[in-house]
Amino acid sequence: MTTKEERSSTDAGGGSTFAEVQQSEEFQGLKRTLRRFVFPATVLFLAWYVLYILLSAYARDFMATKLLGNINVAYVLGLSQFVSTFVIAYVYSKYADKHFDPTADRIRHRLEGTTAAPATTTSKRTRS
Repeated sequence: MTTKEERSSTDAGGGSTFAEVQQSEEFQGLKRTLRRFVFPATVLFLAWYVLYILLSAYARDFMATKLLGNINVAYVLGLSQFVSTFVIAYVYSKYADKHFDPTADRIRHRLEGTTAAPATTTSKRTRS
C-alpha cells in the first residue's frame, strides 16, 4: 500500500475501509439524520426569504407601514432574515451535537482504528 489511490480506498490507520463505512447501516443512518434536519430547515428558510422578496416587490404599501419612528415593516423583516440565519445555525449546532457527532465520532474512530470514548461522556470540542 504505497500509492495514494490504494490508501484512499483501503484502511486509514488500521480501521475499516472507507467503502465499508459508506455501505454501513450506521453511516446510512447518519446521512438520513442529516437530511431529516437539513432539507426541512433549508426549505423553511428559503420560503421565508422568498416571502420577504415577494412582499418587497408586490406589497410595497404593507412593507412601508411605519412601526416605530422611521422603522417600517421592511426593516424589521429584513433584519429578521439575519436573526433567523443565526437561529438556524445555533439550532443546527445543538442538533448536530446531539444527533450527528456521537455517530460520526464512532465512525471516525472505527476508520482510524482507535478506541472511541464512552458514549455517556460528552467532551467539549473546539470548533474552528
